[in-house]
Amino acid sequence: MKAREVLGSTLPRGAYRWVLAGLMLMASVLAGCAAPPGAATAARSGEVVTASDETEGQRRARIRLELAAGYFEAGKTTVALDEVKQALIADPNSADAYNLRGLIYMRLSDYGIAEDSFRRALALRPGDPDLRHNYGWLLCQQRRFAEADQNFAAALASPIYQAKDKTLMARGLCLEAAQQYAEAEQSFFKAYELNPANPVVGYQLASLLLRRNDAERARFYIRRVNNSEFANSESLWLGIKIERALGNTVAMGQLAEQLHKRFPDSREWTAYERGAFNE
Repeated sequence: MKAREVLGSTLPRGAYRWVLAGLMLMASVLAGCAAPPGAATAARSGEVVTASDETEGQRRARIRLELAAGYFEAGKTTVALDEVKQALIADPNSADAYNLRGLIYMRLSDYGIAEDSFRRALALRPGDPDLRHNYGWLLCQQRRFAEADQNFAAALASPIYQAKDKTLMARGLCLEAAQQYAEAEQSFFKAYELNPANPVVGYQLASLLLRRNDAERARFYIRRVNNSEFANSESLWLGIKIERALGNTVAMGQLAEQLHKRFPDSREWTAYERGAFNE
């Protein structure tokens, strides 16, 4: 999935062209796969949770959701939605089905139904950090930044949440879109501590540091991106601007050569040729 689809139109341009694995910014499509009602009782009694703890309706819903998730990730949105509808017929109390329904309608830019879906999912599983992340991301798309941040904070506060780097990245992008640059930078720094290999975080940190004239530190982050398989026209262009700020004409030339060789038709190369370093 391309990051532009995931990120939406409200967020910083620099994150748009990254190709991310799966739903990197989203929580998992099936937000934790809720156990059937009998599972909690079995677990408390020390019993092993087995298929018998799942009702027939829940079993059918689970199968439908597995299919829906596959179709969704393959970009077959309407087919995925049909499977979700069938899952909700089989199990009207499936938080995972409402979560995926929300993701589907968010992709379709139908924010009203998406919000209804996430609210229903949270009513069924209010403490789920994955659901909070997804709902926060939806609110961010609608520029409801304060509400989005509350949901990101709730996800991050969960002691069982395993994807905090992802939420910190999403929170940073949302804060940057809200022009809260210092707060965005701190969120990206925390995300970077948890996952330094994430190219979106590295790029955004370099961009924010250059913005406040800390080009030396910005160079550290963008070099890591440009020396990886994730380098693209935007990261090379940012690297050029950083080296220019540092007065390093040799490094500028080397990056420009890469940009021309690899992305000759890019808007970044056109900007370089025009000397439009403020773009």
